[in-house]
Amino acid sequence: MLGVCYYPEHWPEDWWADDATAMRAAGITYVRIAEFAWSRIEPEPGRFDWAWLDRAIGVLGGAGLRVVMCTPTATPPKWLIDREPSILPTDENGRTRGFGSRRHTGFSSEAWIRESRRITEAVAGRYGDNQAVAGWQIDNEFGCHDTVLSYGPEDLRAFQAWLGRRYGSIGRLNEAWGTVFWSAELRSFAEVSLPVGAVTETAPAARMDFRRFSSDQVRAYCRMQADILRAHSPGRFVTHNFMGRFTGFDHHAVGEELDFATWDSYPLGFTDQFPFGDAERAPFIETGHPDMAAFHHDLYRGIGRGRFWIMEQQPGPVNWADWNPVPKPGMVRLWTWEAFAHGAEVVSYFRWRQCPFAQEQMHAGLHRPNRSVSAGGKEALQVAAELRSAGTLPASTQAPVALVFDYEAAWMLDIQPQGKDFNYIEMCFRWYEMARRLGQDVDIVASGASLAGYRTVLAPTLPHLSEAGLAALSATEATVLIGPRTGSRSVDFSIPDGLPPGPLRSMLPMQVVDVGSLRPGLSHPVTGKFAGRAIRWREWIETDADVTARFHDGSPAVVEGGRYVYLACWPDAALLEAALRHVLPAGGLGLTELPAGVRLRHRGELCFAFNYGPEPWTLPDHLVRTLVMGHPVVEPQDFACWRVAV
Repeated sequence: MLGVCYYPEHWPEDWWADDATAMRAAGITYVRIAEFAWSRIEPEPGRFDWAWLDRAIGVLGGAGLRVVMCTPTATPPKWLIDREPSILPTDENGRTRGFGSRRHTGFSSEAWIRESRRITEAVAGRYGDNQAVAGWQIDNEFGCHDTVLSYGPEDLRAFQAWLGRRYGSIGRLNEAWGTVFWSAELRSFAEVSLPVGAVTETAPAARMDFRRFSSDQVRAYCRMQADILRAHSPGRFVTHNFMGRFTGFDHHAVGEELDFATWDSYPLGFTDQFPFGDAERAPFIETGHPDMAAFHHDLYRGIGRGRFWIMEQQPGPVNWADWNPVPKPGMVRLWTWEAFAHGAEVVSYFRWRQCPFAQEQMHAGLHRPNRSVSAGGKEALQVAAELRSAGTLPASTQAPVALVFDYEAAWMLDIQPQGKDFNYIEMCFRWYEMARRLGQDVDIVASGASLAGYRTVLAPTLPHLSEAGLAALSATEATVLIGPRTGSRSVDFSIPDGLPPGPLRSMLPMQVVDVGSLRPGLSHPVTGKFAGRAIRWREWIETDADVTARFHDGSPAVVEGGRYVYLACWPDAALLEAALRHVLPAGGLGLTELPAGVRLRHRGELCFAFNYGPEPWTLPDHLVRTLVMGHPVVEPQDFACWRVAV
């Protein structure tokens, strides 16, 4: 189904009925509202103005639309900030971040938690049993604008209390943090400082705990609102709209508080901001990289335990990237169908109409400010017609390949990268991209989640390999490709006893005795069963296991033991492709040769091909016989779908 984000408070009330009628005619089912409307809901302390929102919901529901109601906590009003200034977050330099945009809150502020509970109770009490309300979105984009971490007095007090619960004694904390180094030992939890603002680097274990604490604060805040909504609005879903390319908190943990996940898909903006080289980015500036949205679809499907929506789908140029091009004709339609191919239940466009004022006036909508239909709006109409013809899509099934993604790994590598360009999410993306270039469907799963049923498992890097993570890797019958730095840190951010890869030695008898980061322009050749080059990072290994590829100096580059393959470097594209061409067939998977801009995705018995590239792609003859959508020649910015045996 299709949805749209709507802001009745932005438009004359005599437009609402026409908008609702047009939405319904356009094939829209769900309408998200009110995530930024607190100042209109409660214009003065304790005085609620429900009348306008009652009428808006009545108009939408009366047109047969299903409302996704939001808690408005992403934008507390000015009167509240003036009354409770402790709500405002504090940046790493100790400056208060001010009012005037959004997300001007700290997750540890007691006043903010109290006021959030109060407004959530009020909105849920008002609309919890409203027949037009199908479900709820909590807040909006947790962590946007770098707002997970805050460094104020309330953050410090909450962090000290969290540490007390985690460690029990200050002696245990001193041991975990290694405070004997640089004479940083503490006598009580009251002496703990926030790990910021020091002369130079603070203890990495302290920074890691601050990231864990801050993530837990986000989860607790989400849980607080979810509990209120479920109490007042039983039988209706509760979700949150996550962001792309963001690792500021543990999304798997927060996802456990929700009925399913949603995320906000902006392929052009993300492609502009991702660390691609100019030559690599150039072909996809106006289409988005062919794996950018797909990576996040598969990530959030896993976070939603098999269920996800797109709550905000880009319908045209955005306003927030460094450069904001217009999508090529056909891309809004392609992005929508690609989300459905990856299992999305709903694709909701942001927004119904482009706003002619304020910060997002350069952000396109399905309609222009003059109420005419935009190019993206016309493509959404085409999708609606195609959905009516297609009927119910089959359920998604488990992919044959799993990629293990761990938010704690992202934090560890951010805290101590050892090489400026060692970027966790980029590494995971590159492994995902290569698997997809070889025609594979990929599930992205949390470390420690079951790996049963997968044929191949990819673990790009897991610096701290938890007991659950180790157990899952040990139990799987899949062929497993493991990347560098796995098992290189304990839970307390120290080098493990016996050297890396720590607990992984139970599967691969080896030791990492040296590591080095390789600056741009420096690479080390790899030859043997796999050939290519190490870039960014390499390791020196001692092992009695099978060495199937070596660096130019003879040191092992690839170590194999049974089903497990360890890659001792950040591989360039050639080496990564060679590794996947080995482990995928070893897992019983066939490879499909695809052009650089073409990707496949299965949904049940249907297979889709999406063409992001500049040239047409012709389907093999045997696929044409079962074509259900599209044409035998898949033109650029188009897709095809056919039925396969399952």
